[in-house]
Amino acid sequence: MIRSRRGGRRHNVETAELNITAFMNLMVILVPFLLITAVFSRLAILELNLPGSSTEPADPQDLTFQLEVIVRTDKIEVGDRNQGLLGVYPNGEDGYDFKALSEKLTEIKEGYPTKTDASILLESDIAYDTLVQVMDRVRIAERIEEDEIVRFDLFPDISIGDAPILQGGA
Repeated sequence: MIRSRRGGRRHNVETAELNITAFMNLMVILVPFLLITAVFSRLAILELNLPGSSTEPADPQDLTFQLEVIVRTDKIEVGDRNQGLLGVYPNGEDGYDFKALSEKLTEIKEGYPTKTDASILLESDIAYDTLVQVMDRVRIAERIEEDEIVRFDLFPDISIGDAPILQGGA
């Protein structure tokens, strides 16, 4: 139906009907397909702390065991902040000696079963992959019992910081 207005122009008054049936059919098929094929990722977050300043004077009342794992370019040192080094593990042909580190940390955990915190101190040019491997060894140990691998916590509360500079100047 065409009507004329006063200005002499003609306007179409009929409105076209919007047919969305095909679009709705597409959505009915597409939405379940996308939900089925979606990859749901799981994020694992590890809470880390910064260690306290080593320049602060130690309180004589608080001379408890404070585990430090110092990662250098040529070795890994395990020690107590108050007593000194407990073990030094130089790099072998394959790189860092993570097996010896795990054994030493397991031995320390047996001596201090309630201790849960440790500090990992790194030199500036240590690779991120090395940091992750050291963190894994400090947090969890594995033992074979009755043909099964049993995992247990060592020191899950980890702090990360900079390694002290060697006297010779590293």
